[in-house]
Formats: sequence, structure tokens, C-alpha cells
Amino acid sequence: MDTLLKVLEDDATLTPEQLSVMLDKEVGEIRDMIKKYESDGVIVGYKTLIDWDKTDREYVTAMIEVKITPQRDRGFDRIAEKIYHYPEVQSVYLMSGGFDLCVLIEGRTMKEVAYFVAQKLAPIEYVVSTATHFVLRKYKDKGVIYGAPEIDERGNYV
Repeated sequence: MDTLLKVLEDDATLTPEQLSVMLDKEVGEIRDMIKKYESDGVIVGYKTLIDWDKTDREYVTAMIEVKITPQRDRGFDRIAEKIYHYPEVQSVYLMSGGFDLCVLIEGRTMKEVAYFVAQKLAPIEYVVSTATHFVLRKYKDKGVIYGAPEIDERGNYV
């Protein structure tokens, strides 16, 4: 049921009781569907989006483009696996274009991110080159707008 997955993706805090009303299904059926999605690996986790800029936590996010030489019979998978096991790494994507992988990492400082790239990422066998981009501000992430301006009832920005 794609509708259930979309509703859960938008708000994972909804209870099976709320979902059953929204989707006109029995509570037990909703629970069974969620359990099956979890056991099949369709639902792989639940996360809370936090606007860290509104806290006193200091960190930087970087998007690192990585060009690699694919390996025979393994393509990009083995290198991606090696990269995603580092605790600093938040996401790894295979992509088209001038680079092969996009790696998102978090560190306390730009220097810490630079150290990760120079000492851990770049020396990996088959990594040809990297390009690091620092995120300066998040406007929208996973469909959620950060710090959206308030609009009054007339449609004017406050």
C-alpha cells in the first residue's frame, strides 16, 4: 500500500489507530502492514528532522563528490560500502555526471571535514579525485522547509 508508506514518510509519529482512520483500514491490518514493511526492509528506519541551527550544537555539513575507478564485477559497490562505514558519513549516493559518488558528512569544524577527506577518503584505493562543498544554510531538507517566513492572512510576508 503506497499510500500508507507515503503517509508514514511524511509523519512517522502517527499511531496505527490514526493511520487506520486516515486510510479506512482496520488497526490490526495497519500494524501487520507496517511490521511486514519493516521485516522486508521497505521501511528501513525512522528519523526526526532537527533544525540544528536553532540549537547550540556546532557542526558543518559537507557534500563531497568522489570520482572512482569501478572495480571488476563489483562496480562502485565495494568502494561505497567502505565509505559508508565511516561514522562521519551520513549518506552515500551513486550519481550520474562528472563524479560517481556523492558523500554527505558532518563534522565539528571545516578542518575536521578536510582531515576526513585528506586522511580517510582520498587515500582509499580506486578513489581518483574528490571535490568538497560545504553547506552554508539549509532551506529545505526531505520536503521540510527550514525557517520559512511567516505569512499573514492577507498573504503578505511578516
